[in-house]
Amino acid sequence: MTKYTPPVQGKFGQIVDVIVLLVMTIGALYVPLWMGLAGSAHTSSVPENPTWESLGQNPVMVEKWNQLGYADPASAAELITARFDYSFSVGSLLMMIIVIVGYYAIILRFSENEYREVISEKFGGK
Repeated sequence: MTKYTPPVQGKFGQIVDVIVLLVMTIGALYVPLWMGLAGSAHTSSVPENPTWESLGQNPVMVEKWNQLGYADPASAAELITARFDYSFSVGSLLMMIIVIVGYYAIILRFSENEYREVISEKFGGK
């Protein structure tokens, strides 16, 4: 049996692969932000002239805020009043299921084609 030597990919193909992967990575990180599906923290109404007491902070909390560099309660008010939105969207869930199942189907299809090519190259056959 002859030793298997896989096909060599050229420099241009490698550059195209890197660019495609980079675009896909940036897209995977940016598209959810662009569609408003990420960043669920929102700020409730911040008092006009907040004090540590009106923000519900005790002396120990105030000391920790000071250690973090927030000596003024107005500078920390937005962080303190931020709450997470735990709302649930059935449409987003269905879209995510479709994306994951579609991705899985594509990967299986490409893997099957690649597997058949390798077997064909290695052992001959159809």
